[in-house]
Amino acid sequence: MRFTSKLWRTTLAFVVAFQVVASTPLPTFAAEPSVTLKSENILTSGAVMKRYVWKFTRNNKQVTANANVIEVDLTNPYVKLDVMSGKTTTLTDKQTVMTMAKESGAVAGVNGDFFNTQAEGVPLGPQITNGQIITSPVNNMKGLYAFGVTKDNKPVIDLFAFQGTIKASNGAAFDLGGINKTYYWFDDGTHSHKDGLFMYTEAWGQVERSNDGQSTPTEVLVQDGVIKQIAVNSVIKQVPPANGYILRAAGKSAEFVKTNLKVGEKLTSNYAFTNQRTGAVYPNDTFKMMIGGHSILVDGGKATTFSRDVSSLGGYRSRTGVGYSKDMKTAYVVTADKNDNSAGMSLQEFQKFLIAIGANKAMNLDGGGSTQMVERPLGTTNIQLANQTEYGSQRIVVNGLGVFSTAPKGQVKSLVVKGDTELFLNEKSSYTFSAYDTYYNPMASNGIQPQWQVTNGLGKFEGNSFIPTKFGSGKLTASSGEGSSSLDVKVIRRADLSSMKVTKSGGPGLAAGGSYNLTVSATTKSGKTKQLSPASLQWEVLGIKGEVKDGVLHVESLEGAKNAQVIARYDGFSSMVSIPIGNESMWYNLDDKSVLTNTDKYPAEVEAKASIVKNEAGNNSLQLAYDFTKGKGNKAAYAVFNTNGAQLYGYPQAINLRVKGDESENWLRAEIIDANGKKELVELAKNINWQGWKSVSANLSGLNLKYPLTIRSIYVVNPEQGQDERALQGKIELDDISFSYPDYGTAGSMSKVKLQIGSKTATVDGKTYALEQAPINDAGNTLVPIRFVSEALGAKVLWNQEELRATVVKNSNIVDMWNNQLDLIADGKRVTAEVPPRIVNNLTMVPLRIITENLGWKVTWNQQEQSVTLQ
Repeated sequence: MRFTSKLWRTTLAFVVAFQVVASTPLPTFAAEPSVTLKSENILTSGAVMKRYVWKFTRNNKQVTANANVIEVDLTNPYVKLDVMSGKTTTLTDKQTVMTMAKESGAVAGVNGDFFNTQAEGVPLGPQITNGQIITSPVNNMKGLYAFGVTKDNKPVIDLFAFQGTIKASNGAAFDLGGINKTYYWFDDGTHSHKDGLFMYTEAWGQVERSNDGQSTPTEVLVQDGVIKQIAVNSVIKQVPPANGYILRAAGKSAEFVKTNLKVGEKLTSNYAFTNQRTGAVYPNDTFKMMIGGHSILVDGGKATTFSRDVSSLGGYRSRTGVGYSKDMKTAYVVTADKNDNSAGMSLQEFQKFLIAIGANKAMNLDGGGSTQMVERPLGTTNIQLANQTEYGSQRIVVNGLGVFSTAPKGQVKSLVVKGDTELFLNEKSSYTFSAYDTYYNPMASNGIQPQWQVTNGLGKFEGNSFIPTKFGSGKLTASSGEGSSSLDVKVIRRADLSSMKVTKSGGPGLAAGGSYNLTVSATTKSGKTKQLSPASLQWEVLGIKGEVKDGVLHVESLEGAKNAQVIARYDGFSSMVSIPIGNESMWYNLDDKSVLTNTDKYPAEVEAKASIVKNEAGNNSLQLAYDFTKGKGNKAAYAVFNTNGAQLYGYPQAINLRVKGDESENWLRAEIIDANGKKELVELAKNINWQGWKSVSANLSGLNLKYPLTIRSIYVVNPEQGQDERALQGKIELDDISFSYPDYGTAGSMSKVKLQIGSKTATVDGKTYALEQAPINDAGNTLVPIRFVSEALGAKVLWNQEELRATVVKNSNIVDMWNNQLDLIADGKRVTAEVPPRIVNNLTMVPLRIITENLGWKVTWNQQEQSVTLQ
């Protein structure tokens, strides 16, 4: 298909087990999946937010996906669904779902329809807001479903089309192609505006109307049913008026205008939505709201065949959808997350989840990086993000499906405590106190002075702030003469965390006597990410003389150091930042240091150009312009150094550069080739989501590369998956490319360790050593003595007797393991082993696979000898 649009582009938990019979191929599951309701919270009268965890097997591995579902009671007179768009419901001005919800007064919402990312901000399908037709369905494009609610509150998911005519005073008529539509292509490849006649109303919020160069416009201004102006082969430079509309004609429709329309004459229009399947015509007051989407997913409570090609929507992504129950009384507004804590879903998996939560009929809305759900928590007036987005940012979109309260003001029903429910030890958290009415909408709580209490001696209060002083769970209660409210809280332990990351401010290096701010962010298993207070952390500094106090690294001396390793621990959960010591060497700035730079591209249809330009500071920088509008698959534009790469001297440990971003959401990478010809694609930025200059860097150590290294290129790439969500044209600038060198001497020798199952003899670089404990086989996993192996390969081993924890540190990698525990922490992320480490003859034995995978060591297995070689 030929598209440039995004179309191508509560307290009681329960478990529901289910099976699905589908007409489309579904993944093979080794075990029956389960959906667990983790929480249920009232949004407003008639609407609740439910959060689910779905556990299932994918490709023979157990995975978990988080999902959020807003259930709307369509029989409740105090709640409604409606469509949000642009600024104050106008089109052509994209916004985030959060901003649209705030402006429209919604209590919750999700992103909506697909759209052409290169054109004006207009949904591809139909949109009816508050009973008013904003955009019409597209014709000659099959399988695009829409969700609507009729004036008697019945939900509908169906295929809609549009019919309409414009009739001149002389009786001549011409078919109307649509209302407020940007250009698109029919399924047969025909351009929508080649001969079409389109109407633009006051909802079209800009002067330009679908002028992509494919046709020459002729426009007609109509006010109060009378033709006021005709611009032949030109445009009318104004926004469509409130008391009329502007027609855009081209080709055959332009000839109709020139032949039959005259200024001062009356012009009549007639149009309606129709049903593609039955041909039924709907009066224009049939629907309260309607929003377009893509393929149908569920019909009759079963996964159904996709109504349109979904190849461009493949992969395990964030998803957005809408559906309704069999009795047509409940609507489901759904998002599924893809991020570090949630595996995302394929469309087939999304079908199964929708069925599990009760959807009898459902369809797909725009997903991936656009997936956003927002909510107004009970008792608050603030809209907040309800899901964890795929790329960590909120994307601007053309419209959204909103949940609105229509209730009058009620009496005080209860009070609510607002604040964090997941707390970190010794970290101060602030709480507020508010009220809501009988319709669950917020009320002013001025003058309420709560008294605070906490159960289980969990901590202490300072005013409206709470500081937990021990681990555990408890209940915070705020009370006043008007009532009380409680909040269940939990002080996070190591077992509750999924990842943690340490970041140092400033450049990549250190200086003696310097002080450097360190920040630590942690993500819980529930998906919440928070920056931790220094009071919650324990620190350890290796490789240099220094200490961390109140989150600041103070460097006393760097004498003899090659790198600094700073470890942060929260309840034993560790993460480390490795900081190279030595010099940062400028390599490429186009003022006094540079190499010959050429342009390359992939595939051949892509256009790319690297050129030298003057930046804002008056210095030279490298501009890389690209055009990805042509070609298929992964697309990339390269700035290639020398003919096929420039060799780097020494042993660089990090690459650093400044990048002027274009907010394209494309990826930025570097191609590094080692001495063995191994190519490593180094990620500099997963998304170029900024404008202006920004410093980026990437660690080269721990990649198991053989020196010397060659840098072939720095390039912009738009991967095939999610390609429709990124800009296809743009340009970035590169400047001040430097490399960090921890040591200017020669590289250390590469140790090689050989061990044999059942043998107490080991060799290190050919020399024989005696072991106190031989390697063993445990359920098909080889366990090796961690201290001997690690130290032989140049790693440090730290032992904590109290916790029975072994820590292995090598370059930028850190692995924490506990005796008889399957979970371990590798580089700040939780990893689960097949067998746990265990103490044998007072020696810690660890599973070999875990060590090799997380420390970058190469392992060779000799089946005949039952031996392993590591290096």
